[in-house]
Amino acid sequence: MQRTVTCGGLNKDFAGKTVVLNGWIHRKRDHGGITFLNLRDRYGLTQVVVDDDASEELKALAVSLKQEFCIAVEGLVRLRPDSMINREMATGEIELKALKIEVLSKSEVLPFQIDEKTNANEDLRLKYRYLDLRSKAMQEHIILRSKFAFAVREFLTSKEFLEIETPTFIKSTPEGARDYLVPSRLYPGKFYALPQSPQIYKQILMVSGFDKYFQIARCYRDEDARGDRQPEFTQIDLEMSFASREDVLSLTEGMMQYAFKKSINVDLPNTFERISYDNAIDIYGTDKPDLRFEMKMQDAAFMAEIGNFAVFKDAVSSGGAVKALVVKGQAEAYSRKKIEELEAAAKIYKAKGLAWIKVTETGAKFEGGISKFFEGKEKEVCSKLGAEKGDLILFVADKYKIACTALGAVRSKLGKDLGLLNPAEFKFVWIVDFPLFEWNEEENKWDPAHHMFSAPQEKYIPTMEENPEPVKGDLYDLVLNGYEVASGSIRIHNPELQKRIFKIVGFDESEAEKKFGFLTEAFKYGAPPHGGIAPGLDRIVMIMAGETSIKEVIAFPKNSFAVSPMDDSPSEVDQKQLDELHLAIKR
Repeated sequence: MQRTVTCGGLNKDFAGKTVVLNGWIHRKRDHGGITFLNLRDRYGLTQVVVDDDASEELKALAVSLKQEFCIAVEGLVRLRPDSMINREMATGEIELKALKIEVLSKSEVLPFQIDEKTNANEDLRLKYRYLDLRSKAMQEHIILRSKFAFAVREFLTSKEFLEIETPTFIKSTPEGARDYLVPSRLYPGKFYALPQSPQIYKQILMVSGFDKYFQIARCYRDEDARGDRQPEFTQIDLEMSFASREDVLSLTEGMMQYAFKKSINVDLPNTFERISYDNAIDIYGTDKPDLRFEMKMQDAAFMAEIGNFAVFKDAVSSGGAVKALVVKGQAEAYSRKKIEELEAAAKIYKAKGLAWIKVTETGAKFEGGISKFFEGKEKEVCSKLGAEKGDLILFVADKYKIACTALGAVRSKLGKDLGLLNPAEFKFVWIVDFPLFEWNEEENKWDPAHHMFSAPQEKYIPTMEENPEPVKGDLYDLVLNGYEVASGSIRIHNPELQKRIFKIVGFDESEAEKKFGFLTEAFKYGAPPHGGIAPGLDRIVMIMAGETSIKEVIAFPKNSFAVSPMDDSPSEVDQKQLDELHLAIKR
């Protein structure tokens, strides 16, 4: 009883033919001697009917069947009457009159219903992930992931990129997160690390003369989990020799255009918008702006001069900023309680408070909040900020970075609260000109903003030791709908320049030699200029699927505590294994 067609493959052209289906019983209905079964596989659903003229044996078997029994059905395809056509099913024009049924395996009572999308809690879904993966939503997500990955391979291969695997057991090197370590049985006290990324190896491949490399790479980082983060994840890792930033950006745009069209039939623009890091912070309060809605932040420092509000005056006089956000048409909709919810979002980012004004009349009459401090200045404020009757104006006054990031968080919350985030819209934007270094207040030193192999922009190279703060890197992030989905840079290929970067970030020469000596040694032998990028496959597919957690697009993810409820990992190992690895458990 091996299938001759899938459960999603039948249509009216099969009418009168005998076929065999294999699948799972999705739903069952008994109607006075007639049994209806919806049979499911990953291709779709077909309605199977056991008629009242079937043999008593077949009718008895049909009555005994339960949900998620795996069965084989041989039957005759027949057309449904026009009044009975199910327009919501791809196979809704036909049904299968069962002639023979074979139970391939039975199912126990289900821990949750397998529907299009289950409401079961996360840990239950992950414990019975094999059942969760039978749902229509999860099957569509995993199929989408496969299509997207295949389209990426097609595109890059067409551009003469070579898919090359890099090691999974590597030397532990500092890359920003904790490594997962693998103890060596043969070399007691020594460890391999699982790669946080293939960064060093792909650079060595450039030295090796493979000028166009890519890999759909598994990466591992021992860090706290969250919705769009997992201890193991997948990158579309690529690197190019003799390439400029423009080459990398253009190639990535082409790859996204091709893969989105091929996998979900969405046309992306030929080029993506570009915003400098400084402008992104100034206008959106984040280097991951969601551009599906406008609502740009504005400089409102002028209000410190024209009004009597001490908070604004103090912020500006101490070198800080006043940032404003005009929320169109929402003056009436936002009560004091709802504004306090926005203020709570701002306070997470260290803002002391959220000031507000409502524009209530044409001619710009103010009401509520801090309006009394700007009596007689309404027209000037509205003119400079572009506010009109019915608008709500929000303000944060503080140190510049706090004012920007806090009001940016308010903007993000407003986008969600006001329903401005269309999941079917895909807004890419490049963030460029990042700082190369960032100040670490706890350790009183400069850290690399991305990683230590990113090249500074050429104009900063002569003086970067004297003043690291203004140095911009040849760095770029790709942002989609408010998520960073790719990060990359032009790399350092000059050993002397690499040593200078190590020194600025407090990585002494002996430590650098110990950690990265094999890379700097390789650079002594004619390393080409090179650069690359690493889009996050999980996160991109998550956004394409309209989800907010990458767990929804990974077949077997960990939960929020980095645990797998299905196979109970991580788990203890027996003493024999520990002894072989020369390890002892210290509690």
